[in-house]
Amino acid sequence: MDPQAFIRLSIGSLGLRYTGTEPSTGKSGIHKLSSSCVCEIRLRGFPVQTSSVPLISSADVIPDSQNIASSFYLEESDLKALLTPGCFYNPHACLEIAVFSGRKGSHCGVGVKRQQIGIFKIQVGPEWGEGKPLVLFNGWVGIGKNKQENGKPGAELHLKVKLDPDPRYVFQFEDITTLSPQIVQLQGSIQQPIFSCKFTKDRVSQMDPLSSYWSGSTDISDLESERRERKGWKVKIHDLSGSAVAAAFITTPFVPSSGCDWVARSNPGAWLIVRPDARGPESWQPWGKLEAWRERGLRDSICCRFHLLSEAQQGGGLLMSEINISAEKGGEFFIDTEKRMRTAAAATPIPSPQSSGDFGALSPVVGGFVMSCRVQGEGKRSKPLVQLALRHVTCVEDAAMFMALAAAVDLSIEACRPFRRKFRRGFRHSF
Repeated sequence: MDPQAFIRLSIGSLGLRYTGTEPSTGKSGIHKLSSSCVCEIRLRGFPVQTSSVPLISSADVIPDSQNIASSFYLEESDLKALLTPGCFYNPHACLEIAVFSGRKGSHCGVGVKRQQIGIFKIQVGPEWGEGKPLVLFNGWVGIGKNKQENGKPGAELHLKVKLDPDPRYVFQFEDITTLSPQIVQLQGSIQQPIFSCKFTKDRVSQMDPLSSYWSGSTDISDLESERRERKGWKVKIHDLSGSAVAAAFITTPFVPSSGCDWVARSNPGAWLIVRPDARGPESWQPWGKLEAWRERGLRDSICCRFHLLSEAQQGGGLLMSEINISAEKGGEFFIDTEKRMRTAAAATPIPSPQSSGDFGALSPVVGGFVMSCRVQGEGKRSKPLVQLALRHVTCVEDAAMFMALAAAVDLSIEACRPFRRKFRRGFRHSF
């Protein structure tokens, strides 16, 4: 399997301080800011990202270089678009970090307008596409209008901007998951078959090696039963030789919660993702658990929550991702340990005797982006598109586990649709 070239642009080690001579006191040095600060990180063609900016009150303090505030992942087409001249007013694409004091909001019904302190820019250049690690900037830089002019305090921003190669494998389901499609690897215009996907929801054979993990009845041939609960769905991933190398199956049925006709957060449906066990040819072991439910609102969404499991881990495993996907339009499920650690306290790594499938011990340096899966909304012909970080795939079986997870995410969109809704003719025969 040959990976595609991707570049990771990271912005971190953020900090803000005021330096110079304060006119009111005549003192020189670092001056404390009176309010919190945030920044907007902009790159043409990508959604704006925001991050808080720590305030520095000592000249001896240097922000942690491992603290990543934002990341952009660029493929070849993104770099080509960024290097193409833009409009007359913005001919060159730039990475922009705009720093503001205060936050957007209101006080006593009156809008509070934040104040821009300054902006830092780095122009996109050909060196971005060389595929080599490159530090674009690291250190303090003056921003804003008061850059220590006439002895007045000037705002200084500390940041580290770095480029790192981040190659990925890209896979595509050739058809909707319920039609048991082939899974091909995409490399430019080349599509190479790698796996096949087998979907079933029939009664489980007693000889099936997965039957030891099965819970509850699996007879859902009656349409009326399907309208009350969705269970017994199973996906097996086979390699080119026909051997099953990963699987996903429902362990907790998708059923309407009390007082409503949808799968609610209080009682989510669940999938178990399993992989072959080295202890025997027909032996399997749990690898992950995916829970899914419907979030009601102005626009409904399907929440997918994934835990990484381990024999040494007790309870529900280690939470790796919790993503909301639009029920109507679809969206992207992803695992990114770096983003996870920016929004939650760092978790204790799962001890594992194998390096395969443990996400690099969940280190933010070794971990980072793990996988993404793009799916369509309910009732649409979804052909999941999956990207996997090269460093997390050491063998074909590793990739197969993520294919099983992607299939479970895709099927969860349909499993979480309201139960009283009429079946579409195209899907009645698919499930």
